Amino acid sequence: MPEGDTIYRSARALQMALGGKAVTAFEAQVATLASVADSKGVVGRTVDKVEARGKWCLVHFSSDLILVTHMLMSGSWHIYRTGERWRVPRSSVRCAISVANFVALAVNVPVTEFHTERTLTRYSQVPKLGVDILGEGYSTASGVEALKGYATAHPEAEVGVTLLNQRVMAGLGNVYKSEVAFAASVNPFRQLRTVTDREFEVMADVSGRYMRANVANGSSATGGDAIVTYSGNRRTTHSMNAGDRLWVYGRQGQECRRCGALVMMRKQGEQVRSTYWCPVCQPWIPAEGQTADAPVGRMVKVLGGRRRVGC
Repeated sequence: MPEGDTIYRSARALQMALGGKAVTAFEAQVATLASVADSKGVVGRTVDKVEARGKWCLVHFSSDLILVTHMLMSGSWHIYRTGERWRVPRSSVRCAISVANFVALAVNVPVTEFHTERTLTRYSQVPKLGVDILGEGYSTASGVEALKGYATAHPEAEVGVTLLNQRVMAGLGNVYKSEVAFAASVNPFRQLRTVTDREFEVMADVSGRYMRANVANGSSATGGDAIVTYSGNRRTTHSMNAGDRLWVYGRQGQECRRCGALVMMRKQGEQVRSTYWCPVCQPWIPAEGQTADAPVGRMVKVLGGRRRVGC
C-alpha cells in the first residue's frame, strides 16, 4: 500500500520524466479536473517541479497551478514513453500528463484536485501536515518535538494511532507504524503519557532511518539518470532474504525474529487498522487507571502439530 516512501519515489520519478518540460497534452476523466483544464489551460504550461509531502504528491505547473493527488490505499502513478502501449485500462486513468518524451498516468488515484498556492493553503489538507519525515528539514530532534508536543496535548492517545497521524509526523503508514514501534520496544497500544524521552527519541530516529533506506535511489548502476519507478518491497531488517524483510508486520502467529515469542495482531483506532507487535519485546505498560493486563490480540498457537487461532 502507498506510504510516504512510495509517494517520494513516485514524485522523484515524475520529476525526472516531466520536470522542466512543456505539457503537450492533458486528459482528465474527473469532471472537476477537466473543468479547470478547459478554463485555465494545462497544455503549454511547464512542469516546474514535482514533490512529495508526506503521502501527498504535488505537480507544480507554471503560472500558479498545482495538481494535488493522494493515493489512499490503491492509487499509483505510471510512466510510459510516448507511443508506448499502456498496460492499464483507460477507464482506470484519472488523468494523463504528456510531455515530449513521456506520459504520466494517475491510475486509480482517488484524490485528484487542482489548486493555486492560495487555495492549497486555505482549502486543502496539505498545510495541516506534521513534520515530513522524508523532507529536507526532518531530524530526530524535530520528530521528537512533534511526538512530545502531541503527547502533551493528547496524553491518552495510543502510540500506534499517533504514528499514523499525518498531522504529527507525515509519511508513516500502517507498515511503518508497527515496525517503528517494534524497533523502539514500545507496545503500540500504550498511551503516550507512558512513553519515555528515550523511547520518543528512538521512534523519531528509526522513522527517519527506515524511510530514507527505502527511498535510496537504485539507478546508479544504470548511470544515475534512469527513471526508477519501483525498488522492491520495503525492508526494515538487514536480511537479504525477501521473506525476512520485516520484523513484525503481517507476521501474526509467527515467531518473533528477536525472542521467539508469537507475534500478535489486533485492530486499532477509529480506522480499525491492523497493528502487529511482539508481547515480549514490546511489553505492556499501563497508564494510571488502566488495567495491568496487556491488550490481547489475534495469534496462532501450534498445538500437537495443529494450528489453533485464538483471540
